[in-house]
Amino acid sequence: MDIQLQSAINSIRPTNSTVYEQALDRLANQARPTGSLGILETASARLAAIAGTIDVHLDKKFVITCAGDHGIVEEGVSLFPAEVTPQMVYNFVNGGASINVLGKHAGATVIAADFGVNHDFEPDLPIFHKKIRKSTSNFAKGPSMSRNEAILSILNGIEIVDELVEKRGGVDILATGDMGIGNTTPSTAIIAAFSGIDVEQLTGRGTGINDTSLIKKRAAIKAGLELNQPNSGDAIDVLAKVGGFEIGGLAGLVIGAASHGIPVVCDGLISTAGALIACELAPTAKPYLFASHKSVEVGHQFMHNHLGIEPLVDLGFRLGEGTGAAIALELLDASTRILADIKTFAEVAITDRNEH
Repeated sequence: MDIQLQSAINSIRPTNSTVYEQALDRLANQARPTGSLGILETASARLAAIAGTIDVHLDKKFVITCAGDHGIVEEGVSLFPAEVTPQMVYNFVNGGASINVLGKHAGATVIAADFGVNHDFEPDLPIFHKKIRKSTSNFAKGPSMSRNEAILSILNGIEIVDELVEKRGGVDILATGDMGIGNTTPSTAIIAAFSGIDVEQLTGRGTGINDTSLIKKRAAIKAGLELNQPNSGDAIDVLAKVGGFEIGGLAGLVIGAASHGIPVVCDGLISTAGALIACELAPTAKPYLFASHKSVEVGHQFMHNHLGIEPLVDLGFRLGEGTGAAIALELLDASTRILADIKTFAEVAITDRNEH
């Protein structure tokens, strides 16, 4: 493995088990029925273990929306043309996209990152310029990218986190999002490669394709898997054979966040595909990972099952961009106050909870 990538993975430390147990104890002794706040209790304890304190504050929130184009669109797998990808990047910059609105509501800074958009962005455009090349190759006809390109995409994602920490005042929590026409196709191919589940069972409609395009999409994924034979025991090989540049970037964000001790919230199908790559490479990153929501995309649930993580909500989302993750930021913010601010029975002088 690349030395720089291995170094980032090696720097991931276990979360604080002592603080985690303290958090669970406090939650169990709060003046309310035990477990009554559900998954937010577990989330709050996990955040406490990451931060090393019961009183967690998520003031510095970032959403990084990773963008890239995909050669597989040649197979007719998407409702929209690839030209939409750069147009949406400009929309992110101008603050007009769904993620801009929801990110602002969550108190997060939203920044786009170009990992492989088929467009020449102005060098001074306020995005992360991490382009590997303009679009992946069509994986129905050969590998999406070289192994070196796959590694570079991950490293570029790690670099973004390094820059946020070192040059932008630090990060309390990071959310991942995506933009790339056709990117549900490589994401589905990735979970198929890791799980061995039949492509028919995993493939959704993405941007809302009709039955004819769905048949083409399934056929393209099957052809790519058969032709490229990605090795499920080698996450970089899977990424290189059937993945996307922005998916590698998303994996890098997860590894980079974990290496800095930062919790990271993944969005929908594409962001979770990146998280899959990251956790296959670095299982130690998983304690830092939160699943924001359950997407309408059928393959998303299989990704959650493979990772062994539970999404916070099911809102019927199928947009990407980081929108579900932005909603989750607000819930995770609330969870920190649940843990720190709700009084225990002892603190409110209730000596025998069974009497109340």
